[in-house]
Amino acid sequence: MFNFLKSWLKNTFITLLLVVLFLGINTAGWTFSSYAGLPAGNAITDGKAILRYALPIDNKPVRELQASLEDISNQLRAARRWGAVSKDVGKASRILNNPAQLLASVPDERKPQAEALIAQLKSKVSDLQKAVEDKNRDLVREKQADALDLVGDLEELMVQEFPFEVPKEYSNLPQLKGRATVEIKTNKGTITVVVDGYNAPITAGNFVDLVQRGFYNGLEFTRAEESYFLQTGDPPGKEVGFIDPKTGKYRAIPLEYRIVGDKEPTYGITLEQAGRYTDLPVLPFSAYGTVAMARPENDNNGGSSQFFFFLYEPELTPAGRNLLDGRYSVFGYVTEGQEVLRKLKAGDKIESAKVVKGAENLVEPQQA
Repeated sequence: MFNFLKSWLKNTFITLLLVVLFLGINTAGWTFSSYAGLPAGNAITDGKAILRYALPIDNKPVRELQASLEDISNQLRAARRWGAVSKDVGKASRILNNPAQLLASVPDERKPQAEALIAQLKSKVSDLQKAVEDKNRDLVREKQADALDLVGDLEELMVQEFPFEVPKEYSNLPQLKGRATVEIKTNKGTITVVVDGYNAPITAGNFVDLVQRGFYNGLEFTRAEESYFLQTGDPPGKEVGFIDPKTGKYRAIPLEYRIVGDKEPTYGITLEQAGRYTDLPVLPFSAYGTVAMARPENDNNGGSSQFFFFLYEPELTPAGRNLLDGRYSVFGYVTEGQEVLRKLKAGDKIESAKVVKGAENLVEPQQA
């Protein structure tokens, strides 16, 4: 069986301690280059928020709308700064009162749907403002989440085409040209995962293809490390990955991640190997329930069917930085069922996995 993640997870505490030492001690101007220039501020730790920001769109007003609503969480954590929360809600309301700027990025055939979403958003933001006036923290969070879900739906309507060409060398692999939603039913409950092909089309495509084949049905969670990860996808027998029945060969999936600001993903090499130590992926390991492809320790391109849920613990991870970023391919996030994920252990089982949305975005591989 592959020695997935063993070295990195075993040495994480030691590595983090070394990072603290290097950052905290000024020794004649020396700086630990791998961690120089760490980004300021808090990492985004909500999978839904990461997925919203990861959409390939360019509409400033909708991003400002999203940012104002996302910021409410920060203000509520900071001693419940109700004045700042009210200001965020006010900004969101002003943006919604000028819908033409939002609709400018929506294709004509989708505009009626977008207009209906904007109307719903206005109502939700109005409800949110009332909850803020009452200083009802729980209700504010509920109304905020409802509004942000609608913002995400509006942003998805703005995506007009797949943003880049996947290298031809990977045309023999399934690809996801968009997003898909997968429901994973386990013996402890159901988990919903949104899979992102805009930023990891090969890894996401492979996963959706295997779900469609029923590959994961009945498989056990084989490895679990508390506060780190939960892994599955190892089929019965001697094989450790998927054997394509058409070719009789092991389907190998390359390391794949897209860096913030890059037009397309990087393939086959880690961030360190690329010399991009401080760059951050669009899909980072910074949310509880991050979904990523497992692989052999010494083979960047040896992933296949095994994947893991990252059990993010903010106390163990510097803000905006994670030791796994750029080493493993993130391809989605748990959006519902985090409480189920917390219950699962090695030996628990996937009863079934099915694609409930976005199956039409799967592009079948081209056979040589």
